[in-house]
Amino acid sequence: MNSRHPHESPDRCAIVMVAASAGGVQGLQTLLGGLDAGLPASVLVAQHLRRSRSTHIVAILSRATGLRVSLAEGGEYPRAGSVHIAPPDHHLCVETDGRLALSQEDPVNYARPTADPLFESASKAYGPLVIACVLTGADGDGARGVEAVKSRGGVVIVEDPATAAFRGMPKSAIETGKVDFVRPAEGIAPLIGHLLHPARST
Repeated sequence: MNSRHPHESPDRCAIVMVAASAGGVQGLQTLLGGLDAGLPASVLVAQHLRRSRSTHIVAILSRATGLRVSLAEGGEYPRAGSVHIAPPDHHLCVETDGRLALSQEDPVNYARPTADPLFESASKAYGPLVIACVLTGADGDGARGVEAVKSRGGVVIVEDPATAAFRGMPKSAIETGKVDFVRPAEGIAPLIGHLLHPARST
């Protein structure tokens, strides 16, 4: 067991970023529920949230997955097997040294948290170690971040708009021309597992 304090720098693991808006909690349950508890990556989540839902989402997602789920705290390092959720009214970002940071900078597309600040900052810090996922949502959040991820060697997965509860976010991401994979929600976790364990057969 790793006995280091969460604010002490660990060896860098892969980063799986997940962005969602309308309909996203169900999509997150599906995705996280399909990931192995021994995931060799940390999951960072930007789900558009009302303040009143902050305590509920941790409990809801914890029931769906064996991964450790918590609201993100500034100054901590992402750790393998953990899910860090952006708190309501804060953008979740990643510092250049890999630590998480919370920001109350201006909303993006009228929302805070959103995908773009997370995707852009994490891609700068982790480069090709990043896998970015865009799930259901009604706006265009994440499109700018997708381009940043690809420019630094990361991988982009988007939920198939045909099966998403709301198509806006997936459709906008696909329209960037920078998406590597398009999958229905239930197909994203197996794909992440394959990307992180390329020697295993699908």
